[in-house]
Amino acid sequence: MRSALALLVSFGLCGAMAQTVAAQVQYKIVTGPERGTYIQIGQDLSKYVADPAGIELEVLASKGSAENVQRMRYEPGVKFALVQSDVYQAYVDMATSGNTDAGKIIQPLRLIMPLYDEEIYFVVRSDSPLKYIHEIKDKSISVGLIGSGTAQSAATLYRLMFGESIPDQNAQHFSNEDALAKLIVRKIDVAIVVAGQPAKLFQDMNPELLQQIKLLRLDPGAPETTRAKQTYFPATIRTTSYPNWIQEDTPTLTVKAFLVTYDYGLRGTVGALSKFADSLCTNFDTLQANGHPKWKQVHLELPALGRGWKYYPPMEKRLRSCIAHRTALADAPPKRERASRREQQEAVQKVRKPACSAQEKVLLLCD
Repeated sequence: MRSALALLVSFGLCGAMAQTVAAQVQYKIVTGPERGTYIQIGQDLSKYVADPAGIELEVLASKGSAENVQRMRYEPGVKFALVQSDVYQAYVDMATSGNTDAGKIIQPLRLIMPLYDEEIYFVVRSDSPLKYIHEIKDKSISVGLIGSGTAQSAATLYRLMFGESIPDQNAQHFSNEDALAKLIVRKIDVAIVVAGQPAKLFQDMNPELLQQIKLLRLDPGAPETTRAKQTYFPATIRTTSYPNWIQEDTPTLTVKAFLVTYDYGLRGTVGALSKFADSLCTNFDTLQANGHPKWKQVHLELPALGRGWKYYPPMEKRLRSCIAHRTALADAPPKRERASRREQQEAVQKVRKPACSAQEKVLLLCD
């Protein structure tokens, strides 16, 4: 009798454990190269947003944005992707021009929110006579791997600046690491890298090798710059990002990064993604405090989109509601000048980010 009872109890415990495991939804996010900024942003989303929402989010490396669009569309389990704005726009433009394959890929994709600007690095050897970005015409250039956002940005920028495509004999498709190595040994003239600063690629680089490369500057007066600014925006690579490398702030161009999903309709998926949206808004302060420095440049807002771009309605609804609530809390005047210590603590807990710093614990501002 006791053994039978124990068996039933055992089955009951196993069932409860199985239900707990099953409750954790398993999704994937495609990001970028191992030393890029995208993969760190994906890791932050997994830790600070997905996990509190009951989602086990696996962070996958990739070549970059173009590959991410493909995997977002067709790879099982991939529910999120990080995509550059120029890559997304390129698919939209091709679909509009009648390319049916591009249309099939991009039509069901939806935006969650814009993230931050990614700086575009034009890297040459330290002894190179080149000083400005508009001087790269007819040079041997590493434009990034095929399928990467860097390759799209490099091709688009070159075409905007010079009115023609990069000659096939001048375009080399290397990874970021290989491109810098080829640059140093004089196999190429220019390496183009797209990454949010501070980029781990340059932070982890051997100091002696860093001294063998430099950045080209954006010349605001050059006509090539004016044409590039039709799609891209001026930015600055700061010395504070790379104190052991660059000696002065370097003007360059930038491209926007977006968090993307699919136009899902299944009730379970819609529910899980809605919880993700709630968690993204609720834990946004935590992302900015504890995540990659680029999170500090992200604004919790949903701006108007261009033609062919759409937000994912279930997540858009949750985010707009949460954003409005946060704004109301921030703008609300205090009810009275003085409040009890307990009331102050309760008010702080309602708006304070979930993660507590050591100082906050000492001051009894959170548990």
